Amino acid sequence: MARRRDQVLDAAVQVLGSEGARRLTYQAVDAAAGVPSGTTSNYFRNRAALIDGIVDHLQALERRDWENFAAAAGPADAGELADAVARFLRYATGPERARTAARFALYLEATARPELRPTLTRGRETVIGWGAEWLQRFGSPDPRRHCEILFDYMDGAAFHQLAFPAEDFDPGPGIRELLRGLLD
Repeated sequence: MARRRDQVLDAAVQVLGSEGARRLTYQAVDAAAGVPSGTTSNYFRNRAALIDGIVDHLQALERRDWENFAAAAGPADAGELADAVARFLRYATGPERARTAARFALYLEATARPELRPTLTRGRETVIGWGAEWLQRFGSPDPRRHCEILFDYMDGAAFHQLAFPAEDFDPGPGIRELLRGLLD
C-alpha cells in the first residue's frame, strides 16, 4: 500500500516538474505511474490533498538526499559543508531536475492560489528546522536565520540553473563565500 502511494507521488512529482502545474491531473499521474485509472484519486481525494502529499514527499526525499550527501562528506568544517551543499545543488539541478522544478512549480502556483501557502510554508519550516541544526554544529550564532539565508541562496542558484542551464555549473565558490560570511 505505501509502495503504491510512493509510486503515485513519484509520478506526480515527475509530471509537475516536467510538464507544469496545469498538467498535474489524476489521469496524467496515473499514466506516468503506470497504474490503473483512478489510482491517484483513491489516495488523494482532491487536488489539495495531492499537493499536500507532494509537498510531504518532496520534503522526505530532499531530507533523505541531503543526509546522504552530508554523511558521505562527513563535513568537519565549513569548507566541507560548502562542498556538500554544492554537490547537493548539482544533484538537485541535474539528476533530480524534475523534482526541483516541481518544488518551484508549487511555489509559483501559490502566487495565484494562496491556499497552497500554508502547506508549502509547513514544508519549508521543517526543512529550515533541520538545516539550522547543521549550521548550529558549525558555530552559527543565529542558525535559523542563517539557514534561511543559505536556503534562499540555494533556491536562487537552483532556479537560475534550471532556467539557464550551464554545463559547468559550480555553485561551490558562492556557497563557500556565503558560509564564510555567516559563520565567521
